Amino acid sequence: MAAPDYTEHEKSEDVKVLHSMGYAQELQRSMSRFSNFAISFSIICILSGGINSFAQAISSIGGAGAGIGWIVGCLISGMFALSMAQIASAFPTAGGLYHWASILGNRFTGWLTAWLNLLGLITVLGAINIGTAFFFQGTFGSWVGMDTSAGHIVAFVALITVIQALFNHLGIKVTTFLTDISGYIIFATTAVLVLACLYFAPAIDISRLWTFTNYSGDAGGGVFPQSDSMGYLFLLCLLLPVYTITGYDASAHTSEETKGAALSVPKGIVSAVLWSSLVGWIMICAITLAIPDMAVAAKQGWGMFFGTMDAILPAGLKNIIYFLIFITQLLCGLATVTSASRMLFAFSRDDGMPVGSKALSTVSPKYRTPVTAIWTAAILEIVYVFAAQFVSIGGTNLYTIVVNSTLVFLFLSFTIPLVLAMFAYGTAKWPNPGPWAMSGGLYKLVTFLSVVGMAVIFYIAIQPPNDKVLWIVIGFVLLAAILWFAVEKNRFQGPPIGDEIAKRKAIIAAAERAVGETGGAH
Repeated sequence: MAAPDYTEHEKSEDVKVLHSMGYAQELQRSMSRFSNFAISFSIICILSGGINSFAQAISSIGGAGAGIGWIVGCLISGMFALSMAQIASAFPTAGGLYHWASILGNRFTGWLTAWLNLLGLITVLGAINIGTAFFFQGTFGSWVGMDTSAGHIVAFVALITVIQALFNHLGIKVTTFLTDISGYIIFATTAVLVLACLYFAPAIDISRLWTFTNYSGDAGGGVFPQSDSMGYLFLLCLLLPVYTITGYDASAHTSEETKGAALSVPKGIVSAVLWSSLVGWIMICAITLAIPDMAVAAKQGWGMFFGTMDAILPAGLKNIIYFLIFITQLLCGLATVTSASRMLFAFSRDDGMPVGSKALSTVSPKYRTPVTAIWTAAILEIVYVFAAQFVSIGGTNLYTIVVNSTLVFLFLSFTIPLVLAMFAYGTAKWPNPGPWAMSGGLYKLVTFLSVVGMAVIFYIAIQPPNDKVLWIVIGFVLLAAILWFAVEKNRFQGPPIGDEIAKRKAIIAAAERAVGETGGAH
C-alpha cells in the first residue's frame, strides 16, 4: 500500500514534538501509517496465538469459548488499546509506556513500568517463538527429526531468534517491508483457512458457538484441571483472546520511526486490535465449526487443531496452510524483536539499565537501528526460554508458563501508565490531549474498565496449572524493590522533565547546527 507523501511540514511537526520531550531524532523516520499498523498486527498475529492457544477455548467450556469467550476477551484488550491510543497521541516516543509512566507519574513509576514492559516483551517473544517451535514440530518436525524435548525446542527458538534479530539489525526499512508483507499474508492465509474449514467440515452446527460444555480435566486433554464451575471455566477460556490480542504497544515503541506519529500511532494501535479481533473471531469460529466431534477434539487437548486439520483437509492443502502459518509466526517474532529493542533503547537512552546503557542506546550510523539493543533483547529471550524449561519441570506446560507470565508482566506495564494518565488528564502534567482523542468522560470510563480487565487477567493467569506464575511475579516484585531502594532510587534520573527538557533542547539544537555547518546528514 503506497504511503502518502511525507511533507516537510509533517516532518517538522514530528521532530518538534520529539524535541519538546527532550530527544533528538536519531532513528530513521520512514514508517508509514500502514506500516505502523502492520507491525502491531503482525505481533498480535491471530495465526500465532489464535492457533497455538486454540485449545484453551474448547478445553474449558466447549464451542462457547470461541463464539462468546473470544468476543469478551477482545473487549478487554480493546479497552486497553483505546486508553493507550489516547496517551500515545500526546506522547509519541519510542519509550512508550515507560515515558508515559514517568511523565504522568514519577521516576519510580516510570522505572517500574520500564522493567515490567521489558520483561513482558522478552517473555512474549519467548511465548511466540516457543509456540512457533511447537507448531513446526507438530507440522514439519518429522521431516527434520525434531521432537518436543526441551533441547530441541530451545535450540529451535534460539535459531529463529537469531534470524529475527539479524533482519532487525539490517534496518527499519527491511523490518517494515517484512511486517507489511506479514499483514497481507495473515489476511490471505486466514481467508484460505476459514474457507477450507467451512467447505470441508463434515457438518455445520452453528449452535456450537454458544453451547457451554464442561471439558475441563481429562475430558479436555488436561489443558485445565477438573472444575465443576462453568463461571470459572469461562474466565479461563479468556486466556486465548487476551493473550492473542496483545503486542499492540509496538505501534507506540516505533513512534520515532513513524511519519505523522501523533495520528498514525493511535490509529495503528486501535485498528490493529479491531481487525485482529474481528478476523480472529471468524477464524476461531470456523475452526470450531469444522471439528468433526467436539468430545473427541477436546480430549486431544493441545493437539486438537492438528487433529481437526488432519481429519478434514486434503494433505496438500493442509501443508500449504501450515507453511503460510509458520511464515506468519516467524514474522510475528521478528516484529516483537523490533518492539522489545526500541523499548530497551529508549530506557537505556535515559540511563535506565544498571550497566551498558550507553551501548544499548547507540544507533548504528549505517543501519540507523539500535543494534546492541536488538541483539541484547534476542539474547535475553533465549536465556529466558532456557531458564523457563526448568520452571516447567513437574508437569506444567512450558508454553503456558511463558504465556501466562507474559500476560501478567505486559498488562501490568499497561495498567500503571493508564491509571496515572486517568488522574493526570486535564492537569499540569497532561493539560491537553493529542490530535487523536476521545472525550474526557469516555476516556476515563474506558480506562476504568481496563483496570477491571487487569484484575481479571491477573486472576486467570495464576490459576492452576499455572500457579507458578504467581511466584515468578512475587520474585520479580521483591527483586525490583531491593534494586530500587538499594541502587536505582539515587542513581536513576528518568526521562527529561521540566527544566531538563529545556537543557536537552538547547543541546539538540546546538548539535543540529553543528551538523548543518559541516554539511553532514542528520
